[in-house]
Amino acid sequence: MSSVIAWRRAALLLVAAAGCLLLTLPHARAQWWKRAPVDFEQCADAAEKAATKAEKTSALADCNAKFAGRRKAGGGYSYYDFLQDRSFDIAGPNPTPEEQKKIDEAYTAYLAKERRSNEAAQATARQQREQQEQQARQLQQVALRTDVERVPIPAERPKVQQTAGQRPKGAPCTKGSFSCEWPRLSESLNDLKKLFNPAPSKPAKKS
Repeated sequence: MSSVIAWRRAALLLVAAAGCLLLTLPHARAQWWKRAPVDFEQCADAAEKAATKAEKTSALADCNAKFAGRRKAGGGYSYYDFLQDRSFDIAGPNPTPEEQKKIDEAYTAYLAKERRSNEAAQATARQQREQQEQQARQLQQVALRTDVERVPIPAERPKVQQTAGQRPKGAPCTKGSFSCEWPRLSESLNDLKKLFNPAPSKPAKKS
């Protein structure tokens, strides 16, 4: 009796196991034929087949998060680093740790180069500003000198003014000019005055 009960239990367990196997077989067969995407391009192709626009957008975001590299036309993959605005060749759809290390080192060198470039630009701008200020000072000094030279210097007042009609001593005499004839006329007038007004004689001294 006990052996019959044990056999029936074993038979029930066998049937249950067979049923479970039959139920899981279609699911396993579906997983066998459905392969996971190996890179971004395959993932994007699968996302394009999404039923709704929202599902498509979500699927593409997942693809972008899973795969950093993009296929190259000649084979291999390329990784674009937007911080450096530069692309790097990589072997697979995602950078390996060694490739990522080289990308980080390149970014460090990029930052150092940018810093040196900024310092050089600032130094050049400072030098140009100093030159412009120096030129402005020089132009201001030239303008001040020019203004001083334009101011007229007052003429020195003559110590002795000449009498009207009197010819300067040593000056050439032009015949017929008033300055040349006046001295002779003046002497003639003096002679006439002496002729009509003789000088009074001195009284004789008493002995």
